[in-house]
Amino acid sequence: MINPTPQTTAPPDFNPWWVRLPLLVLFGGLLLCVLLLALLLTFQSNYAERVLPGVSAFGVRLEGLTREQAITALSGQFTFDDRAVFTFRDGERYWQYTAGELGIQFDASATVDAAFDIGRQGNPITRTLDQGLTWLNGEAVRPVITYDQTLATEKLIAIAREIDQGMSEGLLRIEGLEVIAVSGQGGRRLDIPATLDSLNQVIVTLNTGAEIDLVIRETPSGIANVESAAQQLRAALAAPLTLKTEDNLGPWTISREQIAASLQVQLIDNGDGSQRYEVAIDFEPFRPFLESLAPGLITQPIDGRFHFNDVTRQLEVIRSSVGGRSLNIDRTIAALEAQAFNATQRDVFMAFDYLQPRYHNNVTASELGISEMVIEATTSYAGSEADRRNNIAVGAALYDGIIIGPGEEFSFNYWLGDLSEEAGFTEGNVIYGGRTVKGIGGGICQVSTTIFRAAFKGGYLIIERNAHPYRVGYYEHNSPPGLDAAIWTPDRDFRFQNDTPYHLLLETEVFPASNTLQFRLYSTPSGRQVEIQQPIIRDTVPARETRYEANPDLNPGEILQVDYAAEGADVTVIRIVRDSAGNVLREDSIYTHYLPWGAIFQVAPGDSRLGG
Repeated sequence: MINPTPQTTAPPDFNPWWVRLPLLVLFGGLLLCVLLLALLLTFQSNYAERVLPGVSAFGVRLEGLTREQAITALSGQFTFDDRAVFTFRDGERYWQYTAGELGIQFDASATVDAAFDIGRQGNPITRTLDQGLTWLNGEAVRPVITYDQTLATEKLIAIAREIDQGMSEGLLRIEGLEVIAVSGQGGRRLDIPATLDSLNQVIVTLNTGAEIDLVIRETPSGIANVESAAQQLRAALAAPLTLKTEDNLGPWTISREQIAASLQVQLIDNGDGSQRYEVAIDFEPFRPFLESLAPGLITQPIDGRFHFNDVTRQLEVIRSSVGGRSLNIDRTIAALEAQAFNATQRDVFMAFDYLQPRYHNNVTASELGISEMVIEATTSYAGSEADRRNNIAVGAALYDGIIIGPGEEFSFNYWLGDLSEEAGFTEGNVIYGGRTVKGIGGGICQVSTTIFRAAFKGGYLIIERNAHPYRVGYYEHNSPPGLDAAIWTPDRDFRFQNDTPYHLLLETEVFPASNTLQFRLYSTPSGRQVEIQQPIIRDTVPARETRYEANPDLNPGEILQVDYAAEGADVTVIRIVRDSAGNVLREDSIYTHYLPWGAIFQVAPGDSRLGG
């Protein structure tokens, strides 16, 4: 085996640029750095005393300007201190100041200092980067505004001098008839710190103008109602008060002086630190005066008068009932006090309590237990002269329709009233001082005798009965002696009691044709049995001799009989009252001592029968 002969291969050629190129890049980079450094040094040198590119303030480009140039450029741009006007308001009042007057100023020097500081803080690398970014992006410097709050405070202090006012209390009093009133004044104080806070919030926005409400601290007056209380007092003293009744009694006047003396002014604590005047009036001192008036203003209720209808068995009104009243002093005083503060209406009407009659117009017979006539009595007045007839009719009418309640007492004199001509009575013969004389109301005893006989026959309890001093012929027409009843108001009365459980209605009627007077009593029959025995007459005494008296009003030959002869006697009438079962309820007697009486005639003076 033959080995080939080794061959020698030549190495490839070497390219020197592989060495040259890196060296070129290295030297180029070094050269660039030197160039950039030279440029940077040149930039720093050029802007060492100038504002860097991209810096502005108030929209003014400051790059390349020296400090003085920058201050000059900015100083002319700030007009806020003169242009911005601030208005401080308190209601309708206001005060205006510019921003400069309130201490707001532009500090151009400080603003330029801030502009120079841009890109010059930190290490060289940081500074270089900041300078580059500022150049590329720009940066606006915030203007430096100074605010001297002392100036604003001085302005507000000046405003406070116009606004601030101290609190004053009110005053109210009465001097004579004049009301002295001084209204209280509330305090007002400008709150300067709070107002400055409101101002600061506007200033920081560099608002070119704003309205600022002044912060006022108000302290209300300690007495807030002086004027309203004074108006009440003036109303009370405007005029006298006139007290009257609805039926025009009075009037009675309360003078302004009396009103002033009754007014009361008190200072009341409200409990919250404030006070008020309270005005009142006290008419209690007038109570004795009203009490003195009250009796004259009282009207008693008047019961109705009735007749019993025998067909319908109902009551018929013959005289309507009338309500009564009494003065309510408490309510009258309250009405006076309520009306006292009404300046225009000064009339005050008295307050009354109104009383309903017991027997009003709508009362029924069944309510009262009246069902029929239970007794009647009739007397004759035949032979009576005209005056006596008149008095009997007038007197009888006074008792017609009266109702007497169960257990109540009937008084003849109570219902009779005054025997006077005004009441309709005329002059007639009356028994007075032991003889028959002329007097108002002669014949009224015919009425009292008739009601006495009805009550006596009805079995009612006789409380008081008075006899005539001598026997009167009128009362013995168709009747035995001893059953007459004399009255003489107010000393001698006839009284009886309705001692039954039912009401009793009296009816009277005069029959001129028969010369009789009748009393009818209506009620519910009680079942009583009444026995009236024949009178027991003892000790009869003959009548006295006839006497003659001179009467200058008579002509010669004329004669007038004024008294009638009558025997004297003691007369006893016994009455026995039994219940429905026959048991004796009472046994009583009527005793009368009659004096003997002689006839008396009046003749003209000088008549021979007058004797010596």
